[in-house]
Amino acid sequence: MLQSMTGFGKFSREIANKQITVEIKTLNSKQIDISLRMPSAFREKELELRKVITQHLERGKAEVSILISNPNEKITQQINTTAFKSYYDQICQLAELTGIPQPENWFDILLKLPQVFENEEKVLDENEWNTVLQVTLDALQQVEEFRMQEGRSLEKLFDEKLVHINQLLDSVSQYETERIDRVKSRLREGLQNVGENYNADRFEQELIYYIEKLDVNEEKMRLQNHLDYFRTTMTNEPNPGKKLGFIAQEMGREINTLGSKANHSEMQKIVVLMKDDLEQIKEQVFNVL
Repeated sequence: MLQSMTGFGKFSREIANKQITVEIKTLNSKQIDISLRMPSAFREKELELRKVITQHLERGKAEVSILISNPNEKITQQINTTAFKSYYDQICQLAELTGIPQPENWFDILLKLPQVFENEEKVLDENEWNTVLQVTLDALQQVEEFRMQEGRSLEKLFDEKLVHINQLLDSVSQYETERIDRVKSRLREGLQNVGENYNADRFEQELIYYIEKLDVNEEKMRLQNHLDYFRTTMTNEPNPGKKLGFIAQEMGREINTLGSKANHSEMQKIVVLMKDDLEQIKEQVFNVL
């Protein structure tokens, strides 16, 4: 079954009066691209977490946000007295050296300087980390379910477009005989203007040349094979997004060649409709995992 690269998952769990929430958004991308926001206490586990996310998502752009909140927890900040006094002494020395008076709001200025405030360093809690990991797995499960749901919609769309292209391809046959007859008729009309003094063998050779040049049986056969291959790949192979993209490109080549050989207004219309269906397939195949 197809999976889309577009997905969303959000899961929360409480532990020790804390609420852990993991939110994951995914979009299409040629490779795996993970943007991770998490508390600094878990930074040493970042590589492990990225590996878990990669194993589940495989491909796509993912925005992962991990939030840990505790409404009863007070944010603890301490003034670094050593840094504060060092800044103050330097300001006093500069004021004395330059003769510039100290600013009236020097206290406010000192509090805004780097490293004057320091946050209390949090230590990694293994139980809390294990919960974060499990919540991440639960959110990833939601993303996978979302992707599968989107994949079913994509598969339905592809089926509709493939069937329509197949119908258009079958309709080409009714114009092929008419098209060849028109070529023969135009050549004969041209010969009538020349008169009876022409080489019949040469005429036959030219006729065969034009008929072979306009023959589209090979293009029709290759396009039909590509349609069948696209459908088989979509149904039977896991994560076939890249492969389906290549098959769609090959389908486009055959349709273009069919159009260049058409030499018939109705066949040209059929080719335009085929291109429209194929373009819709190409647009959506970028979203397939």
